[in-house]
Amino acid sequence: MPSLRVLKTFLAVVSDGSFTAAGQRVALTQSAVGLQIRSLEEDLRRPLFDRRGRTVALNGDGREFLPVARQMVELYDQALRQPATPLAMAGTVKLGTVVSALRRLVQATVDLKSRHAALDLHVSAAKSQELVAQVEAGTLDAAIVVGPAAQNRAALAWTSLYEEPMVLLAPAGLAAKPVRALIEEQPFIRFDPSEHTGQLVERTLRKLRARPREFLELNSIEGIVELVASGLGVAVLPCLREAAWARNPALRVIALPPAAGGREIGLVQSRTAAKAALVAAVSRRFQDL
Repeated sequence: MPSLRVLKTFLAVVSDGSFTAAGQRVALTQSAVGLQIRSLEEDLRRPLFDRRGRTVALNGDGREFLPVARQMVELYDQALRQPATPLAMAGTVKLGTVVSALRRLVQATVDLKSRHAALDLHVSAAKSQELVAQVEAGTLDAAIVVGPAAQNRAALAWTSLYEEPMVLLAPAGLAAKPVRALIEEQPFIRFDPSEHTGQLVERTLRKLRARPREFLELNSIEGIVELVASGLGVAVLPCLREAAWARNPALRVIALPPAAGGREIGLVQSRTAAKAALVAAVSRRFQDL
């Protein structure tokens, strides 16, 4: 079943007639919008749009699905407007998250807390490996982490939430050239290769058959983005779901081929978690934002 966020993206594309304009409305890059629409079409097992250059228009199946999508979004909005019931959720839940998902998780917890006064939610941020260790130790009930840190661990349950596609970031004033040429000709700012994200960048470079002109290594996506926006080089990074890079006039966000892959973000918790229902409520709200 498609998430509320995907349905809202679908409605934005219908309203604006292009992935680029819809992305500006829902704070996503064009490539991220495209990924969500393809995911929706795969779920429904049929295409919903006719693509005509940079514009898109609903086909017959899309027009048939449109009122369904609108009704699903409206029903959810109606549910949110309902007053809290006496049977509101209660208890304490300790949550962790990688920094890139912090704002959305905090917003999800604030929304739930406003409707369930007896629900006590604690949020902390750390690296994926540290968060997984805390979930295994029982000091956290659940955590949002980068995929490989938690997958294939027998004692933990993994739920995929979304994927952040790989993109090339370049200064806005840089002359347009093929992706490979930009990587090889401009100073390349690399994410720390000892970290999973850095290893993902390296795999992407190999898929592109690009040999970067090495300049600098950093262990901060935000720091790398600032350097690129200052005109100091280019970088390959996962396009953070919360990032507004496409709206930064100093940046150019260049989508990479789907084969370049992306960074999977998901929720990890103990398979025997006593607070699974509360964690599930947080997860649903997180995905719906």
